[in-house]
Amino acid sequence: MNLNRISAVATAFMLSIFGGIGQALAQDGAPDPLGAPTPWQVGLQGAASPVKEALVDFHNLLFYIITAICVLVLALLVYVVLRFNDKKNPTPSSTSHNTLIEIAWTALPVLILLVIAIPSFRVLYFMDRTEEAEMTLKVTGRQWYWDYEYTDQEGVAFSSYMIPEEDLGPGQRRLLEVDERVVLPVGTNIRVLVTAGDVIHSWAVPAFGIKTDAVPGRVNETWVRIEQEGVYYGQCSEICGTGHAFMPIAVEAVSKERFAQWVAEKQTAMKTDGAAPAVQVAQQAR
Repeated sequence: MNLNRISAVATAFMLSIFGGIGQALAQDGAPDPLGAPTPWQVGLQGAASPVKEALVDFHNLLFYIITAICVLVLALLVYVVLRFNDKKNPTPSSTSHNTLIEIAWTALPVLILLVIAIPSFRVLYFMDRTEEAEMTLKVTGRQWYWDYEYTDQEGVAFSSYMIPEEDLGPGQRRLLEVDERVVLPVGTNIRVLVTAGDVIHSWAVPAFGIKTDAVPGRVNETWVRIEQEGVYYGQCSEICGTGHAFMPIAVEAVSKERFAQWVAEKQTAMKTDGAAPAVQVAQQAR
């Protein structure tokens, strides 16, 4: 094992031990540690929706199972090395079959897969869609920005573009800030319809546990229920061309009262301007 490999193994070991401490230190004092990645962060972003909480619980279950498997295999290897080395066993055993061991190493993996499969299916079913949607947000991926349409709020639609680095204001995050954020109410079951107008994109917000492909000619459905107010960031997670790294997602979660006020302001502004929604303007420009 060369020096680089030894260094990599040592680094991974230290991160596994001190990862939780590092994450806590990194998030301490951050402006919005829940909705965005933080420097030196280790582990998953904080959960802001029931779906993400379910995914975190499933992730932790898998971690415990993997750890138990690794410990068991290591213990067996150590036992074999100590018990069956050349000094203690100068005459090797001629045993070729052991029915009990063969049944065990066949049945045990099956049981482990069942333990994994049952909660996995439960999470997949839970995150698929909501049966009691209170509102709908339609998301359309384009090269290289997002179109948003609030299908329950007549006339509310706009396009969202990344703010260039040279135009960022104080406290704004590079490659994550947009000129117009998606505004959504907390404590609301929101149906999210995702599609694309050109190539395949992927609408992903880690804090919500959402990563849904946007496919031209197809509408994929997911959902979110945001538990607390704040700003949550994401990015396109499908390589969609030269501007792939420059189409972020910014969702501002507000109270239901503030959301209703925002919708009214949007509708009034569009009527006052006498112009078509930004989505239609962008489509006509192409």
